[in-house]
Amino acid sequence: MSHEDLREKLRAIVAEVAEVDEVPDDAAFKDLGIDSMMAIEIIAEIERTYAIKVPENELEQVRDLNSVVALISGKIK
Repeated sequence: MSHEDLREKLRAIVAEVAEVDEVPDDAAFKDLGIDSMMAIEIIAEIERTYAIKVPENELEQVRDLNSVVALISGKIK
C-alpha cells in the first residue's frame, strides 16, 4: 500500500468516526471537534482495519491526520 493510499484510508476512517466531511492533513483534531473519546474510537477502528495494536502511551501522539499517518505507517510496514 502506498503512503498516499494509507493517508486516504485513514482520512476516511477519521471522517467516518468523527462524522465530519473534511479532514485536512494538518488540522488539529480538537479543531475538528474530535475529543479524546473519539480519538480512542478512531484508533480502535484503525486497529481493527489493519490488525495492529496501538499502545495507550502512543495515543497522545494522535493530534492530526499527519500524526496518525506517521504512527500507523510505522506499524504496518
